[in-house]
Amino acid sequence: MMSQPPPVSSHGYDELAYFPYGVGHGDEGVCLLVRMGPHRILLDCGLADISSLKGEGIPPADPPADLVLCSHAHPDHARGLLALHESFPQLPVYASELTTQLLPLNWPEIDPQNLPQLCQALPMRSPVEFKEGLSAELFPAGHLPGASAILLTYTSRHRSYTLLYTGDFFLSNSRLVEGLPLEALRGLEPDVLIVEGSYGTARHPHRRNQENQLAERINQAIAQANSVLMPVPTLGLGQELLMLLRSHHLFTGRNLDIWVDGNVAAGCDAYLDILTNLPASVQNFARHQSLFWDERVRPRVRRLLPEQRPSVGQSPCIILTEENHDLREYCQPGTGPWVLLLPQQPRFSQEPSYSSLTIQNYLLAQHSDGLGTTQLIHNIRPQHVIFVHASPTYLADLTGLEELHNRYHLHSPPAGTLVELPIGETFVQPAAPETSYEGELTELGTVVTITLPEAIAADPRWQHFADTGLVEARWQGEELVLRGLSQRELLSQSSDARVPMNVECCGNCLHQRGQRCWNQDSPLYGFKVTPEGYCPVFEPAHPPPTPSDDDLESLED
Repeated sequence: MMSQPPPVSSHGYDELAYFPYGVGHGDEGVCLLVRMGPHRILLDCGLADISSLKGEGIPPADPPADLVLCSHAHPDHARGLLALHESFPQLPVYASELTTQLLPLNWPEIDPQNLPQLCQALPMRSPVEFKEGLSAELFPAGHLPGASAILLTYTSRHRSYTLLYTGDFFLSNSRLVEGLPLEALRGLEPDVLIVEGSYGTARHPHRRNQENQLAERINQAIAQANSVLMPVPTLGLGQELLMLLRSHHLFTGRNLDIWVDGNVAAGCDAYLDILTNLPASVQNFARHQSLFWDERVRPRVRRLLPEQRPSVGQSPCIILTEENHDLREYCQPGTGPWVLLLPQQPRFSQEPSYSSLTIQNYLLAQHSDGLGTTQLIHNIRPQHVIFVHASPTYLADLTGLEELHNRYHLHSPPAGTLVELPIGETFVQPAAPETSYEGELTELGTVVTITLPEAIAADPRWQHFADTGLVEARWQGEELVLRGLSQRELLSQSSDARVPMNVECCGNCLHQRGQRCWNQDSPLYGFKVTPEGYCPVFEPAHPPPTPSDDDLESLED
């Protein structure tokens, strides 16, 4: 059962408190209530169901907060705002100007003309006072056009209190958004920092390296006569991909169609509406050619109409579609073969299963990695750090970092947990949680064995690590790093090897398609198979070559 949200203090109004309705575990969305003295501020409303905000009253009596601040327009931060407005029409909601323009894309089933005015626009980098003693200032957060880090200031009779909420942030520049300006926040020293930890402590390659690796992967798929499916959110990643494909040297001038379907196309139109607010380099690009829709310049970027879906994959192409779209609409007889490229989702471990597709993952990060997160924390030097917007294991990795544990009060409570945030001069930090495991190493002849305690298998990540029972070891400086190999990696490695045509194996079998066996008489039916695999009911995909007269003569001799 959920704890109660923070009441107004009964012994003075100088306390800060935090109560999350949703912290972004899985797909629950982000919705955070903070109390600063007598004021209650709701940060984001990404809940699909806002019943927890309405309480038990029918109709609900009092709003859950005095005001709402929305960090950006992605659904996991904003999709509950319409229902919240319908339940509490007098509750004020604020966001940046660009966010107010992009918010309607969260409700594509409703004509924007019929949507109520949900949000009041706030300027960037200019403090706005809502009530006496309570103000907010927005800073660009990177990640998405209009995304904001929100600095709240509450001034009491005794002192001022500050809280910084990053929303989703990205320190690096991407093609359509400039990164969070760290210099503007350096030395801020807020009392509380609420920061996303989407990638935990993971470290990413440089942004340009990520782009080049993805472009090369798409290039190889097209060169092998595949069509490429890329499910993406309505806003952000899809538009970044289009800019990459239109400007990367592997694709410029290439006779190739890039199709954009459904709400992703509506997101592109929204970007065109805010073009004057995009970086100068993007505006300069748009002066010479269309930002997205272009039939003349290769590769061509086109809208995909519903009636075109069943036939569009008859020749190699790229399709950007919605994350939840039924991909069977594209994968029709006579189309493909298909490569499904899925972005690495830091908060989701499950992957869809499609027998007719080759599935690959790629990294084109829209959030800061672990290094960027700690860099932000050390630069602004808060007293309390609250981590949100990641899987529990990733958040535990961050709260277990020794470099943070010795300097800040660290918190990562689940939804429904009230956290009091005492502010003072002294700093007492609880002991760090146990995150390391001691083991033994033995050498016997040519074999090295590493033995670890059984407790390590209780971590939710162990199942993925031990999926195949095989690991890759490599040196990183003086440390040896182990990484579990997935089944897909093993299959991919095997598929790279060429199998001679005269060998009876799965790679040459009539019934092997999409790395799976489709022979109902085979014990391998329905399973993924390697090219070197074999079963007793093998049938050759190609008939053996007819011997020539010379061959027959040599046999007679």
